[in-house]
Amino acid sequence: MANFFIDRPIFAWVLAILLCLTGALAIFSLPVEQYPDLAPPQCTYYRELSGSVGANAGKYRNPGY
Repeated sequence: MANFFIDRPIFAWVLAILLCLTGALAIFSLPVEQYPDLAPPQCTYYRELSGSVGANAGKYRNPGY
């Protein structure tokens, strides 16, 4: 089979270009809206530190690792 394409390089190029065009057209028909969003997960929490000010709360949240 390799000899078939070696003997006919123009046919091999045309076939390769048609395959690339078919793949490019297939990208637009993919049902992307069925998949979930790729946004990273977010977590929101609330913690109350009695007697603390904002600077101390920031230190607890981001201890500086």
